[in-house]
Amino acid sequence: MLPRESFVEQDELLRYAIRALNEPGISYLIGGSLASSAYGEPRLTNDIDLVADLRPSQVPGLLAKFPMDAFHLDGEAVKDAINRKGQFNIIHPSSGYKVDVFVARQDDFSRSQFARRRTLRLPDGEEAFFVSPEDVILNKLIYWKMRQSERQLNDILGMLRVQGDRVDRAYIQGWAIRLDLAEAWKIVLRKSVESAPDR
Repeated sequence: MLPRESFVEQDELLRYAIRALNEPGISYLIGGSLASSAYGEPRLTNDIDLVADLRPSQVPGLLAKFPMDAFHLDGEAVKDAINRKGQFNIIHPSSGYKVDVFVARQDDFSRSQFARRRTLRLPDGEEAFFVSPEDVILNKLIYWKMRQSERQLNDILGMLRVQGDRVDRAYIQGWAIRLDLAEAWKIVLRKSVESAPDR
């Protein structure tokens, strides 16, 4: 499968990226605002966030899927991200779309996220692995606590409104305590009640 000169839609790049991860057998999760939009209230986002359980031996295969004449992907940045359990970017300059790849941390929370991943259908019917709604909320709580971003808060509130009782709040509470997010979660729950339609 060769990259197109330009991806017309963001989901075309998403499909290309997940196929590129699947072929060398790299486990991945779709997270960020794409995941919160799937579970909650949709909003536009410029970036695709993927979590990948990427190993050094898989780097050559990954680079081969994103050739330099169509993508910007720095091999050294990929290796550094694996060593630091950080992130790297895959940029498709002709379309302006970008994929942010976060290398999976080998900790209990990361393992829990991969164990609880959900299979959802993309707009064309293709299936892909997504972070569970509870873990999306926890990840957005982490960023909200760090940056007090209204966008992250609104994503969480939107998910709680749409998902309702389907959200496993006991799971979130347990991890919120372990991740030092208990106070942030308490604030979000209060705001969720205050913003309820019947108030």
